Amino acid sequence: MPDNTADYEDDFDPFDPDETDAPEALAWNLLVMINPGDEETALRQFDLLRERLAAGTDEPLPWMLRDIVDWTSGFFVMPDDVDGALEAMDELAARFGLQVEWGGDRDDDDFMGALDVPSVLSIAYDSLRPHGYTLWCWNADSDGYGGWMALRRDDDGMRALSQVLGFELRPGNEAS
Repeated sequence: MPDNTADYEDDFDPFDPDETDAPEALAWNLLVMINPGDEETALRQFDLLRERLAAGTDEPLPWMLRDIVDWTSGFFVMPDDVDGALEAMDELAARFGLQVEWGGDRDDDDFMGALDVPSVLSIAYDSLRPHGYTLWCWNADSDGYGGWMALRRDDDGMRALSQVLGFELRPGNEAS
């Protein structure tokens, strides 16, 4: 498991008004959490986010982040895109040297026919937890499923940070 304790303060309190003045500061903490041990990627994504914020877009933060982190540190799949969800979970896990244990063969039509996107996310969540990671999903309503992975030790910080940033975040096993 990467050691990213120096990347952000362990005593970060997202409810402290002094720490929540700038959305950029909160977004930075989020990007560091979803890029453990990879500050270069977090910085690149942060620069993209700052450009979007400077452009004055009224796009909600989760949707901005969706585009910025997609297929690197996060995912977004349509509600019926089981294959896309499998690929996205495999890519996220591989980024940390992990492999999702799907519990079946992807060439087996019966196995694949029994899957939907929420079950894929739940299987990935259950497979990644023992390795110290949490798969998170944010509420995209009926538009699809979006989210990212972070170190399990950051679960409380991720929940608090998402609340302050104004979006509903839940563990991948609660995606349905």
